[in-house]
Amino acid sequence: MLRQQRVLLAWFVLHFVLIITISCRDIVWLVAHKLTILPAPFRAAAQEVEPIAAKVLGDKLSTSNPFRRALLTYLHIAGIDRGYGYFAPNVPAGYKIVFELHYPDGRVEYELPAVNSGAAGLRVATLLDEIGRTRYDPLREYIIKTLAASIWRKHPGVKTVRAVFGLLNLPTPAEFERGKRESYDFLYAYDFSRAEEPAKVENP
Repeated sequence: MLRQQRVLLAWFVLHFVLIITISCRDIVWLVAHKLTILPAPFRAAAQEVEPIAAKVLGDKLSTSNPFRRALLTYLHIAGIDRGYGYFAPNVPAGYKIVFELHYPDGRVEYELPAVNSGAAGLRVATLLDEIGRTRYDPLREYIIKTLAASIWRKHPGVKTVRAVFGLLNLPTPAEFERGKRESYDFLYAYDFSRAEEPAKVENP
């Protein structure tokens, strides 16, 4: 009985250590990527702490590593793999994706993800935030490829699609009053052929 209690206590402690570590990792990530109003010294400290939290959670290990697989499986099953980064002192920059459609005759068109309601627009915006925060390149590519699949269905005559993903920078209220408007920073570009295979990926 005593041994069983010790096992349960150890599991309890491990479970909440994982929750605290994930919470710290998410908050540190926000601070390190300048998505809060905290001054530069906090950002510098967060950039040093972020790799430590990632290492504890196995983010730096190979995707085939048994420890990482077991840990991620437990985090997913327990529902503690994400969603604990409660920190919103300011509105962070958003993300934007544009699809560049290339037709066989040389014609080029541009299209944004289409939504039919405000709720759908919120879901797309949330998805773009998740893509921007994704550290695993193959997963990011797969999600963008899934979005590009809707473009193929809507425009069957398109030969290739280039998905350009970027960071949307919003001006501060003072900058807006001086006439400054939103700007974009290029992050990634994925080229998909008609067979929906990525031909090339560009990084800044």
